[in-house]
Amino acid sequence: MSLQARTRIATAAALFIATCPLAAHAEPDAATSTAAPLTANIGLVSSYRFRGLDQTFGRPAVQGGFDYAHPSGFYAGNWNSNVSSGAGYPEGSLEMDFYGGYKTTLGDFGVDVGGLYYYYPGSRLDHAFAGVNQRHPSSTANGNVDNGEVYVAGSWQFLTLKYSHTLTDYFAMPGTRGTGYLDLSASHDLGGGYTLGAHVGRLFMRGFAYTNTDGSHYDGGYTDWRLGITKDLAGWIVGAAYVGTTAEGRCGNGEFYCFSSSLASDGSASGSRSRDAGRGIGVLSVTRSF
Repeated sequence: MSLQARTRIATAAALFIATCPLAAHAEPDAATSTAAPLTANIGLVSSYRFRGLDQTFGRPAVQGGFDYAHPSGFYAGNWNSNVSSGAGYPEGSLEMDFYGGYKTTLGDFGVDVGGLYYYYPGSRLDHAFAGVNQRHPSSTANGNVDNGEVYVAGSWQFLTLKYSHTLTDYFAMPGTRGTGYLDLSASHDLGGGYTLGAHVGRLFMRGFAYTNTDGSHYDGGYTDWRLGITKDLAGWIVGAAYVGTTAEGRCGNGEFYCFSSSLASDGSASGSRSRDAGRGIGVLSVTRSF
């Protein structure tokens, strides 16, 4: 098993399903307005990909949450999904996201600023990931897996550019506080209930160094992208998309984004299978908001 089969960095702001407009789970669109102050959403996806990386080891996920939007522009919400412990959450199987912020629009332009906290109840780290980050070889992680970020987004018509910045170690990986993620997304109404969506993002890992089995070095950064289409069927949003990344996850070379089917609390691989968490995949979804 690779060393990263023992770690996560995998990540999180959920790529709920590629292009689904309800996939705002912690990242409301600056240009979006909500008619009702309190709404709920629920969905089923064939695979949960967050920032392009596999969070459920190729299995389906049930997801959903609640959003409150005040007429002034302030909002708050919660979003949840099942996850695989092998994606970096030893003994954990649930992701809970809590977020809040402020958004406003002026004509075709929109601004959104806020904060987001990812929490994985039941996960347990006991001096985990020792030596995985070679820039901080003596540092380890303890307690529950979590991650805290702040973000700012600007939108114009069909385009949104967003930057997220971590205030904690990035999903418990020692020494990675200050990691950033830049996200450019676009959507286009095709008419007849169809919407075309596209996204490209870049993770900028801070303070990280890793050596693959072949001796090559990796800084943990990667680019991810998605392209998909959704159809509104009487309020039910059905979607299909392709998701890909440049993340280094070849298990034969012991690369960082090779995930195990399960992890022990010290971050070591305890599963019988491993997989490249960033390899390309098609994702199907069905969601609804209330």
